[in-house]
Amino acid sequence: MKTTIHFILFLLLLLITSCIAQFVPELNEEKQLLVVQGLITDQQGNSIVRLSKSLPVGLKSAARPLSKCIVTLSDDTGNNVVFSETVPGTYVPLTLFHGIIGRSYTLHINTNTDSNNLTYESFPVEMKPVPAIDSIYYVKTVIEKPAEFFKGINGCQIYLNTHDPENNCRYYRWEYSETWALRLNFDVPNHNCWISNNSKDIFIQSTASLSEDVIKNLPLTYITNATDRLKTKYSISVNQYSMNEEEYNYWDKLKRLIEQTGGLYDLVPSSIPSNLRCVEIPEDKVLGYFSVSSVSTKRIFIKDNFEGIIDPYSDCVSSTLVGGDDYIEGLGVTVWTLFDSPPIPFSSPRFRVFTRTRGCADCTVRGTNIKPSFWEDDK
Repeated sequence: MKTTIHFILFLLLLLITSCIAQFVPELNEEKQLLVVQGLITDQQGNSIVRLSKSLPVGLKSAARPLSKCIVTLSDDTGNNVVFSETVPGTYVPLTLFHGIIGRSYTLHINTNTDSNNLTYESFPVEMKPVPAIDSIYYVKTVIEKPAEFFKGINGCQIYLNTHDPENNCRYYRWEYSETWALRLNFDVPNHNCWISNNSKDIFIQSTASLSEDVIKNLPLTYITNATDRLKTKYSISVNQYSMNEEEYNYWDKLKRLIEQTGGLYDLVPSSIPSNLRCVEIPEDKVLGYFSVSSVSTKRIFIKDNFEGIIDPYSDCVSSTLVGGDDYIEGLGVTVWTLFDSPPIPFSSPRFRVFTRTRGCADCTVRGTNIKPSFWEDDK
């Protein structure tokens, strides 16, 4: 009897588990929505608008850039700026332009299509002033304590301090760009490079509930020993933006959406309010936000001794060859030279070292060998 019951339970369990399938909720969203990523600042060259079409929930492919649109910007004094498309879906001012603090700006978008041509507009957004960043600093952290015959492992936490003495800028947002020097272990032609990376997380803070407009010890990024960023020299440049309360709420909801695990009752993109609308069909949803802000920037360099930093080039050597001028099959295609010592008469033969990993012999695989204009050479 027990054997029969166990067999029946096993069949039921097998039936249940075999019927599991992905569930995509019905959200009543349009299959394709306009996605706008717009930023206008008070600095030339920092204004950009990116347009794309969203994909249905459940599809993980990247959104498609929206090309050939007519994009213009107007302010509350009657000035207009025309944008041109540089790469598919990316639009920048056609002429030199920078926003002016105190003015309000409206973004205009026309899809410029033969069928279903639509016009979109943002609500007017005032450019608010932003204070200077007081300081950016780092603290060396201990990942693993030193011990006998072991120097330990260090990390690096980077912080920011800022304040507004006028108590006007109550809502802040930050972005950063990091650059670090890369030096290969062998004296190959491309052994010095620089690698750059932009922040992907959302950094926002509000002081609206505080008596003073002061932000102290804001953690920006943590660098572990699992990267070679700190091995030679590292730099981080931070942009600080001002916001109004409405934009702050947008970024706050978007941040929580990104940080959530994607459960059934999590926020969906259409639940995040936008400050853009469709003129012809006002009920159509628009994703994204048109941001207008002054910006302050600060950069620091870090050159310190961090223990335990990984060396991704420690296993570069694939083979060595002593003597002769043997032909190396695949040289420059699947095999690269790390070291080539010419023979010394009556002393030593020719000695060559090879690798099968191109990045070990050419740092441009990861970065650029053109030194950034802001880079400070060591004195």
